[in-house]
Amino acid sequence: MNTINLIKLNLTALCCTVLLLLSFPNATVAQNKEQKRIQASAQVLSGFGKMKESIPLRLLELTQGIVIVPKLINAGFVIGGKRGRGIAMVKRADGSWSNPVFITITGGSVGLQAGVQSTELVLVFTHASSLTAIKKSSFTLGGDLSIAAGPLGRSSAVNTDYKLDAEVYSYSRSKGLFAGLSVNGASLEIDVAANAVVYGKDMDVAEIFASEGDPDDEIGGLKSALTQMK
Repeated sequence: MNTINLIKLNLTALCCTVLLLLSFPNATVAQNKEQKRIQASAQVLSGFGKMKESIPLRLLELTQGIVIVPKLINAGFVIGGKRGRGIAMVKRADGSWSNPVFITITGGSVGLQAGVQSTELVLVFTHASSLTAIKKSSFTLGGDLSIAAGPLGRSSAVNTDYKLDAEVYSYSRSKGLFAGLSVNGASLEIDVAANAVVYGKDMDVAEIFASEGDPDDEIGGLKSALTQMK
């Protein structure tokens, strides 16, 4: 091999090595970002579980799916918008909870509203198929699925008397100044990039929901927090 070809070969190897090294920090940062989303979702569940006026036990027993958005940002004056990143999980036939699928929620609204607010959002689904059917597409809350503000209270009277006839029930806990919060009309979509970081590019939504085991400790903690809400 002549000197020029040897130099070219060494330069190519050097470039590949540099690119490989540069990709590790990016992959690590992305992984940590999604782990923080899972941790934040578990903290939201723990916070809701400690509230006296929270999701009724009867509804938790019927729940077949759940979406948790740790930070839904609402901003606007009369015409507003909202954007958040969270996770979705479904209940399996044996009563256990699936691994989380990463999602985003986006929407706008018109009405009495002013300011900026960060809201913790929990959506309770009465049918798992509502989440498993979205795959790579999206659906509109209040359009494709009926949504209602969830009933509050742990008492047996609330659990028995409330008619649970909607497909999705929404719960939120807010800090800051905002009025007129509503997720009616918001679009729920699969966060393909985030799922690829955690599970790999070859796994689709159905495969993630069906996958066994906890990919990391954060996901195990999330499932534990969800189970302890009952």
